[in-house]
Amino acid sequence: MAPPSKAARRNRRGRGSAKARRSAARLAAVQVLYQIELLGAEPEAALAEFLQHRLGHEVDGVSYVAADPPLLSAIVRGTSVRRADIDGIVSAALDPRMPLDRIEVLLRTILRAGTLELLAHADIHPRIILSEYVEIAHAFYQGREPGVINGVLDHIAHRLRADELCRPEPHDDGDSED
Repeated sequence: MAPPSKAARRNRRGRGSAKARRSAARLAAVQVLYQIELLGAEPEAALAEFLQHRLGHEVDGVSYVAADPPLLSAIVRGTSVRRADIDGIVSAALDPRMPLDRIEVLLRTILRAGTLELLAHADIHPRIILSEYVEIAHAFYQGREPGVINGVLDHIAHRLRADELCRPEPHDDGDSED
């Protein structure tokens, strides 16, 4: 899989702040969803394999922050169950000349996970969600893709949660997202 985000690499013991564990959960969810999409894996099997064998373990000499399992599970399950709704929302935010099925698998996976969080996690400010998924895009891409993620998710956030975008983002003390 692609390189981990900075948040996922922070702590050598696999621990980290609550914020780092949530960031790691989002990255892990994208990886699980990518595996599901690319290999046709069953969501529960892919999630169980990831939780048992990869979460918080050392990979290629690097120890990763242990992801927040409930958030990881919620993103993977929610995205899998609501995929048709999510795809409709993402498709409506894309340029009609670039349908969702023509977008690269990893980019599509990041958009789906971010959209699920915008839909299902009203307790998290939409700007935090956008920032997290743009950071994930930066972990995998060096080109314009993080900007695409930002633009599409921003469009979706304005459609789904415009009133919250007018309010300031809560202060981030490192352990709070809401």
